[in-house]
Amino acid sequence: MSAMTNQETPDLHDALLAASPPRRRSAARVLGAVMLIAIAAFALLGPWLIGADPARQTLARFLEAPSLAHPLGLDHLGRSMLARLAEASRLSLSMALLSVMSAAIPGTALGLLAAWRGGWAERMLTAFADAILALPGLLLVLLLAAFAPGQFWPLYVGISLALWVEYFRVVRAAATIMLASPQVEASRLLGFDALYIVRRHLLPELLPRLWTLMRFGYAGAVLAMAALGFIGVGLQPPTAELGVMMIELLPYYSEAPWLVGAPIFILFATLLGMILLGSGKDT
Repeated sequence: MSAMTNQETPDLHDALLAASPPRRRSAARVLGAVMLIAIAAFALLGPWLIGADPARQTLARFLEAPSLAHPLGLDHLGRSMLARLAEASRLSLSMALLSVMSAAIPGTALGLLAAWRGGWAERMLTAFADAILALPGLLLVLLLAAFAPGQFWPLYVGISLALWVEYFRVVRAAATIMLASPQVEASRLLGFDALYIVRRHLLPELLPRLWTLMRFGYAGAVLAMAALGFIGVGLQPPTAELGVMMIELLPYYSEAPWLVGAPIFILFATLLGMILLGSGKDT
């Protein structure tokens, strides 16, 4: 009995140790989801709840400190910082989401098409993707921005063109292997069409990979838009955008550090939330 007890105790201890890390990772994912939900709620509901015009200027209230009426104070033009931050969050996050979805859907579809058809269709699509990949994404956005400075569509098109190649390459490589699996071969012999095979066999296996690509792509799109706005080639003032707000408020960081810190915090919290959301697996 004693020997059995001594043998079971280490086994139980090892099982508890093995179970602990997944619980910690699950807590990190919950924290990431809560952060992203809070930021999304602030971006979507903030302009309506705050009720202040983000473009309204009150020059006499230059760099006014935070108060109950204006929790983040007023900027260098006397505009409500909280209202502008909510507007900038909604614009930046929605633009990044639109860019990622516009890259994920055609990239996935073209990857499946290349793997399914093979031959010349796969060679042509692969060559086109390699040509896009050879051109740096930032340079592509800068080239498009030169045609329409300060407009929305160069950022949207440039980031989408830079991102879709990743989805295409990952989906094509994974789908090529899956199409040679016994399950897919059996479905083909039974007469099931391509739509059924994609829905039943390919997508369930591809969705975890696509989810990972979308998370990192979304974080990269948010960061790219803020960086382009910061260097002056993205959206232009007086548009409320995270990167534009940083460069506008940077000269006043010593007088009102909370102003430039607010858009930086939103950007940091968004990126951290996306990272935490993908850390580990749920128990």
